[in-house]
Amino acid sequence: MAARSAYTVLNRVGDRSPAWRRVNFRGRTVTLQEGPALASGVCAACVLAPGLTPRVRAAASLAAASSAAFGAYDDLAGNTRAKGLRGHLGALAHGEVTTGAVKMAGIGATGLASAYLLRRGPLDTLVDGALIAASANLVNLFDLRPGRAVKFALLASAPALASPAAPLLGPVLGASAALLPDELAERSMLGDAGANALGAALGVAAAARAPRPVRLALLGAVVGLTLASERTSFSQVIERVPVLNRLDRWGRADSGSHGAGRPTADHPSGPPAPNGAGRSTARGGAEPVPRARRSTAAPAPG
Repeated sequence: MAARSAYTVLNRVGDRSPAWRRVNFRGRTVTLQEGPALASGVCAACVLAPGLTPRVRAAASLAAASSAAFGAYDDLAGNTRAKGLRGHLGALAHGEVTTGAVKMAGIGATGLASAYLLRRGPLDTLVDGALIAASANLVNLFDLRPGRAVKFALLASAPALASPAAPLLGPVLGASAALLPDELAERSMLGDAGANALGAALGVAAAARAPRPVRLALLGAVVGLTLASERTSFSQVIERVPVLNRLDRWGRADSGSHGAGRPTADHPSGPPAPNGAGRSTARGGAEPVPRARRSTAAPAPG
């Protein structure tokens, strides 16, 4: 309810601001307001969810809100010159501070702050902070097609609803599911704001309720997938595995198209975008997938 209400209000305000509109991989104009709406829903539900201590509520709200804020900064002010960890770190090595690097540093710092609120020892704080920040980045890497990041989050986290993490996962999955229909219909996209907030909130749920061996295993898996994305396109892997491809396309506006007219990671349909644009959403990944271009009404930064 909180996510849908925030989405409705933000869309009314956003209609007057072309900065929050983008053209997706199929050439359709969509709104980025889904991201702030998801973060708002997660924060509101975490405050109200039963069975949580004040510190856990604060950690979850801080992680979701701050990740959304830094993601929105990258959405609105970022550029496409540097992509992925390698691109942003390479730019830093040459003295250029990209919006992506600012986002990475900000989410890393607030991830540590959220972990500190859980009041564990120094080692656990470092592990939990890294898990929160890395999870925020990983979900962003999956946000390349409508609904993909949300489906990934739902499938990865739904089994844990039967665990002690349920009071933290419920708000995240509820807000995601509430906004998924509009994303699948290509009326909205998560953007960095939504994808980073979604991943950070999932990271807090694991950090707050999972034992240390499980948290270390999750951190290893998240870091491994992140490093793999620097060399392998998730989109190409999904396209090649039939069951993943069917799941990825389920519910999407283009799910009935096949063959030559079907958009793929390398050959999106719709009108061509300038400068290789056309990617579905966030800036954080190293995927060789066309990006979403800015709306013609929204001038590029600078």
